[in-house]
Amino acid sequence: MGTAELTVPAAGTAEAPRTVHVEHCMGTVFTLDLRDPGRWDAAIAAAVGWLHHVDAVFSTYSDGSDISRMRRGELRLADADPAVEQVLELCAQAQARTGGAFTAMPQGRLDPTGLVKGWAVERASRLLTEHGAVNHAVNGGGDLQLAGSAGPDRPWVVGISDPADRRRIADTVTGRDLAVATSGTAERGKHILDPLTGRPATGLASATVVGPSLTFADAYATAAFVLGRHALRWITEIDGYEALLIGSDGTVSTSRGWRTEW
Repeated sequence: MGTAELTVPAAGTAEAPRTVHVEHCMGTVFTLDLRDPGRWDAAIAAAVGWLHHVDAVFSTYSDGSDISRMRRGELRLADADPAVEQVLELCAQAQARTGGAFTAMPQGRLDPTGLVKGWAVERASRLLTEHGAVNHAVNGGGDLQLAGSAGPDRPWVVGISDPADRRRIADTVTGRDLAVATSGTAERGKHILDPLTGRPATGLASATVVGPSLTFADAYATAAFVLGRHALRWITEIDGYEALLIGSDGTVSTSRGWRTEW
């Protein structure tokens, strides 16, 4: 679960036209924040429809979802929604890149949800762009895919919350066309399992990953949380992505290429 949010522009800053839609889906809240003039009903409808379709296919809580039916042995991959095969391939890529710190088979049970939300948000962002809304942010439970800019000559500014005090900003990230994902204990407690031990990862309070794609930033943030401090060395091998870690003691550390402006 992410702990990042768009910051409020300073007084006197030029504001862009803004259309905001909030949607409850996948057990969390999605916010579509469009910064282009015009009416965007069709764009929003396409993005929201996509998010609910993803939920219907991948939910591990709905008995009728494709993933639940596959877990019970009632549905073959070949007969599932085509998106399932695509997501499992992306999960396999993430597993290989993280050395197994991320997996779609925790404790031997199919569960690609660690990648699905980021992938769904990234695709929702692409749908908005295809409909002409080129400047927007899609926030899925605190994980963000940002497109274009926040306003005239103004980049997006994302505040990364301190997991020990959500009112405090530990750091900020500024840029255009980027993704920000955070995994941690602030929202759901110790829920991220180390695939190698089967036990909750406990070394960090949160791990934030920034890069171009929320699909992989989301998976990498989960892996970074599992890897703990070792994630800083690992992520230097992943082109285009950087990490900020907050330890259980509140200590902040960053990968070598971490920067506040992207």
